[in-house]
Amino acid sequence: MSFRINVNGNDHQIDADPETPLLYVLRDELQLNGAKYGCGLGQCGACTVQLDGNAVFSCVTPVIAVVNRKVRTVEGLGSIDKMSPLQRAFADEQAAQCGYCIAGMIMRAQALLDLIPKPDETQIRRHMQTNLCRCGTHMRILRAVRRAAGLRVDGHAAHE
Repeated sequence: MSFRINVNGNDHQIDADPETPLLYVLRDELQLNGAKYGCGLGQCGACTVQLDGNAVFSCVTPVIAVVNRKVRTVEGLGSIDKMSPLQRAFADEQAAQCGYCIAGMIMRAQALLDLIPKPDETQIRRHMQTNLCRCGTHMRILRAVRRAAGLRVDGHAAHE
């Protein structure tokens, strides 16, 4: 079947089975490789993107579910030359070790910051808990989210 989907503000005509995971369409058809295949079960978060502003696992979201909706990937936030504030915070906090989970972490964190610009520590931890980092950079990731929100990081104002 043929579908029109909107990704990062651009419309794309896609020919795919309606049940094809959005992740496959993003990576294979649109060459947007930020979202990663991790578990394929919606349990690790490496594939996280935003759908109408909400963080979703693209590995278990069928492409038919995104028709007439807005998909946003990490590529839609910024670039290496012009990073978003959240991407810059992740870089400043050296939150990525292997980097595999980071696009998903950033997209989940951005969904939180879009909803609650100044979340408290409990809100950040609760929101981020569904995404896994096997390298163990969770504390750096949490610091990056606090920094992007303009909250205190290790006793200092985030933008000092």
